[in-house]
Amino acid sequence: MTSEPRPSPLVRVADDADTAPLAGVLGRAFGDDPVWRWLLPDDASRVRRMTALFDILLRRVHLPHGATETTGRGDGAEAAALWDPPGLWSVPLRLQAAYAVPLLRILGARTPATLRTLSAIEKHHPREPHWYLAVLGTDPPAQGNGLGAALLRSRLDRCDAEGLPAYLESSKEQNVPYYERFGFRVTRELPLPGRGCPAVWLMWRDPEG
Repeated sequence: MTSEPRPSPLVRVADDADTAPLAGVLGRAFGDDPVWRWLLPDDASRVRRMTALFDILLRRVHLPHGATETTGRGDGAEAAALWDPPGLWSVPLRLQAAYAVPLLRILGARTPATLRTLSAIEKHHPREPHWYLAVLGTDPPAQGNGLGAALLRSRLDRCDAEGLPAYLESSKEQNVPYYERFGFRVTRELPLPGRGCPAVWLMWRDPEG
């Protein structure tokens, strides 16, 4: 007896009500990220700090663009893709200034190292029009169910239809082959400042078709 095929996860645009759940999802998803482990080395507080950081990024940076998407195995949000449309990937200085104090509370003594790291990555961000995948993450208990793939395909299909490229930075070398299956290619392995800080892999995808 053959089992029925599992239905594809339903992808939808995230809204303000998703902020807290998705901040928690992404905080847990990035708890073992090599770069963030280096930036926030305290295991006991990392997920809490990351959750607070993603709460700010969702509310003030990504959700206003209307391109953040979420999905799950049921009705709940278990994965998210934070996309920025062409020309909107850079965080305006006024927003950076407005949230300097909350970010300082979250990052503490690691604020200078975090700013240096993010600045080094931003210097190599492509300037030509593209969709930017700033963050892709799945709650660890839900990983392996095709949620990330559903989120990627949702936006990449539209990139292909519009003839627009896509770009991301992978902070896990083991994720590079995963993104390559969706048409991304490594343009550079970028070393980051700071003794022992892991590298990131810059990845570009030309539209297909």
